[in-house]
Amino acid sequence: MPLVPLRPLMEAAEKYNYAQGAFNVNAVAQAKAVIEMHETFRSPAILQGADLANAFMGGRVDFANGTLEDKKKGARNIANAVKKYGEHSPIPVVLHLDHGKNFDSCVAAIEGGYTSVMIDGSSLPLEQNIELTREVVKYAHARGVSVEGELGVLGGQEDHVFAATSTYTNPLDAVEFIQKTEVDALAISYGTQHGANKGKDAKLRREIPIAIKECINRLGIFCALVSHGSSTVPQYIVQEINGLGGDIQNAYGINVDELIAAIPCGIRKINVDTDIRLAVTRNMKELFAQQPALQKSPSIGGVYALLEEKKSAFDPRVFFPPIMDTVLTGNVPDDDVALLMSRVEAGVKEAVGSLIVNFGSYGRAPLVEQKSLEDMIDFYKK
Repeated sequence: MPLVPLRPLMEAAEKYNYAQGAFNVNAVAQAKAVIEMHETFRSPAILQGADLANAFMGGRVDFANGTLEDKKKGARNIANAVKKYGEHSPIPVVLHLDHGKNFDSCVAAIEGGYTSVMIDGSSLPLEQNIELTREVVKYAHARGVSVEGELGVLGGQEDHVFAATSTYTNPLDAVEFIQKTEVDALAISYGTQHGANKGKDAKLRREIPIAIKECINRLGIFCALVSHGSSTVPQYIVQEINGLGGDIQNAYGINVDELIAAIPCGIRKINVDTDIRLAVTRNMKELFAQQPALQKSPSIGGVYALLEEKKSAFDPRVFFPPIMDTVLTGNVPDDDVALLMSRVEAGVKEAVGSLIVNFGSYGRAPLVEQKSLEDMIDFYKK
């Protein structure tokens, strides 16, 4: 089936009281693995490309400096990869822009083939955030594309998104924001944090989503609540990376039990990125340790060199430049690259599989109403 918008998945999650994991991808192999893992569990799937992931997938190794043209090219590359494995999948698949930086970034994603976008105006004053988000909603809904906004500030860093401290979402502001923007989903700040250094034993303020849901339910308004910065940062993977020569310090995530407890409070979409990065990095380091001859491979030896040089890094984009054609297109030139990509895919599946189960989306694919972009254009008009 063609890629679908986010809204139908969120409606199913709300109706049946579960949460949908949303997983960031930065390579064709990662997109393939995420979709296959969801197919295994008969779960709907949300794949996310962050704003700077589009720049990276546009071929920009220094993706932090990516231009709008890079992002346009990258959006098409990510969309082509997701369509390749998702359009003929038996499960509904969404391609969602994570942390769209501005209106133009959202337009670039939609034109590239994304079926859902997030506009992050959380650093702006409330009224300016509402104005920007409303502008994106108007553009996106006219094309059947779902929109996620954000209110409140998460601490930590992920790509270009950084804040030294968190500002919890005010439930009354959230209700006003939802009413005035008509977003399909709203990312809130309730104790999660971007990046791998969330602090030990982080606790979520579940009263925040409870209050928001109570208010919008009484008003008869639909809006799915989203948990950003929700990677669990599995300690066994961190320890394995360090045991293989890595140097990752003070890395702690959100306890999965905290996330599970937030689902009945109204959380319907849970974003995960760091867990995938860690598992993929561990698998690549492990491959070179198990098969030392690959360290001098003409095709993937450069990946090993970067793994050794940047011991505290765990973002695979740091290590992928020597194999960028494979990353961007999925083309596999030889057996060494094929072996490395198989380990990348296995790492993605390891990180994603357990969370599909924990968040409760397994077996839910048949429950999602099949609505195309064209269907949603009519829906939003009404």
